[in-house]
Amino acid sequence: MALQEHPMWRKPQHHQDLDHAHDHVHWVELFYDLIHVVTIFLLGNYLSHHLNLDGFLVFCGVFIALWYAWGELSIFNSIYVSTDVWHRVIMSVMICTLMFMAAAIPSIGGKGWAFFALGFAANRAMLAMLYFRARRNNSSTHSLCNEQIRTFSIFAIIFASTAFIPQPYCYWAFGAAIVATQALYMIPRLSILRYERFVPRLGHMAERFALLTLIVLGEGFFKLVVTLSEKGIYKVSPDVLVNFIIGGVSMFIMCWIYFDFVGNGKPKDDKLGTLVKWWLAHLVLMICGVMVGVALAAEVKIGFWEPYPTKYAAIGCFGLAGYIAMLWVLKNVIEHRVASDFGRWDVRLFGIVMAIGCFFIVPHVPAIVANFIWGFALLSQILFPLTRAWLTFRHE
Repeated sequence: MALQEHPMWRKPQHHQDLDHAHDHVHWVELFYDLIHVVTIFLLGNYLSHHLNLDGFLVFCGVFIALWYAWGELSIFNSIYVSTDVWHRVIMSVMICTLMFMAAAIPSIGGKGWAFFALGFAANRAMLAMLYFRARRNNSSTHSLCNEQIRTFSIFAIIFASTAFIPQPYCYWAFGAAIVATQALYMIPRLSILRYERFVPRLGHMAERFALLTLIVLGEGFFKLVVTLSEKGIYKVSPDVLVNFIIGGVSMFIMCWIYFDFVGNGKPKDDKLGTLVKWWLAHLVLMICGVMVGVALAAEVKIGFWEPYPTKYAAIGCFGLAGYIAMLWVLKNVIEHRVASDFGRWDVRLFGIVMAIGCFFIVPHVPAIVANFIWGFALLSQILFPLTRAWLTFRHE
C-alpha cells in the first residue's frame, strides 16, 4: 500500500472522488460528540437554575451556538473524507475549544462569556483550517474552499471581538453574527449550496443527527439519575420512585418515536428548502428534547399529590409540543417510511394539543393527574400508530 493511501496519511478527499465512501461516522467524530454530553448537561443545569424568560433565551442562544459548532464540522466531514494525522490534530484542538465553552456555561452571564466567545472563535478558525487543507488537495473545489475559508476566518474575528464588547451588547453582536453565518447557507444567490460540489453525504449527516439526538435525549436520563442521587435514593418515598420511573420511560419513548418515524432518514430531495427544513427542524427538535429532560428532573422532587412545579411544567409541556411538531415537519421532508402511514398528521396534532393543554391544567391538579395527561400526550405518538399498523397488517 502506498503511503498516501493509508488512512493515517491520506489527504482530505471529496467523497465523490472516492470509489467507496461509506456513510458511517468515524471514531474521531464520535469522540468530538463526547464533549457535547458535558455541554448539554451543563446547559440543562443552567436552564433549571434560570427558569425565566431571560434564562430561556440564554439557554436557546448557547445551544444554537454549540449546535452549529457541531453541525458545520459535520458538514465538512460529510463532504471530505479526512482521517490523517493533521486532521486528527486539528480535531483535538476543536475538542479543546468546546471544553472551554462548556466550562464557561455556568457563568455565561458574567465573566464566563469571554471564554465562551473566544472558544467559539477558535473553533471557527480551526474549521477554516480544515477547508484550507481540503483546498490544497482538491483542485475541483478550490472556489468552494476559498469561500468557506474566507467566511469562517472573518467570522472567527467577529466572534472573538464579542468577548471584549460590554454586556449586554456582546450577546446581541454574537447573535447577529450567528444569524449572518446561517444566512450564507439559505440566501439563494449567496448560499454556499450554489456550488455543485458542496454535496454532503446525506446518509452520513442523517446518522450524525441521529447520534446527537441520542446524546440530547440521553441527558434526560442523566439528569434524572443525578437529581435523585443528590437527593438520596434511600430518603425518598415510594411515589417519588414511581415518578422517577415515569421520567425514564418517557425519555425512552421520545427516542422510540424519533427513530421509528424520522431517525436516520435522508431528505426526499436536494432542494434548498427541503435541506433547510431538515437542518432547522433537527435543531428545534433537540432544543425541545433538552427542555423535556430538564422538566422531568422535577419528577424526583415531588410525590403523587403535590402539584407539579409550574415553571418545570412550562418547559416540559411546550418542549413536548415542539418535539412532536418537529417530528411532523421532518416526516414531510424525508424519504417515505411505512411507519409514517400510521403516524399521520392527526396523531401529531392530538399530541401537540394534549401537551399544551396539560400546561393549563397543571396548577389545578395533583402531579399524578398531570403526569397522566402529559404521559398520554407522549404515549399517543407511538400507541395510536402501533394500533393502526396492527389492525392493518394482521390480515396480511
